[in-house]
Amino acid sequence: MTTAKRFEELEVWQKAKELTSLVYRLSSSGTFARDFGLRDQMRRASVSVMSNIAEGFESQTQALFIRFLGHAKGSAGELRAQLYVALEQEYITSEEFQSAFSLAELCSKKLAKFIQYLESQPNSRRVREDEIVYDVQP
Repeated sequence: MTTAKRFEELEVWQKAKELTSLVYRLSSSGTFARDFGLRDQMRRASVSVMSNIAEGFESQTQALFIRFLGHAKGSAGELRAQLYVALEQEYITSEEFQSAFSLAELCSKKLAKFIQYLESQPNSRRVREDEIVYDVQP
């Protein structure tokens, strides 16, 4: 696995971005667009997936990165649950449901594998400040 220099290089972030675009597209017309509560919650959940990946990547420790990836995974699960509501309210078709659900599930699986990978790696690639002395003048 190559080391990513930017969160935008992560395949899981790219899939989360694709998921967010799909959710915005699906929720921008018809009766779905007028159900402000569900529409906004689904949009927030999808944005949360990609945002938590980015925030975790930019964090200072591998443990924080893993925690943020866990939050992203939770948001992907939240979105899958909300997709059922959108389907049952007939805001989306079965095909649209399946497409969005599959993409959200793919994000969850990729996040789980990424977390598993990071947990098996030493923290050597993350920022460390052990035994650094700072001479701070008032």
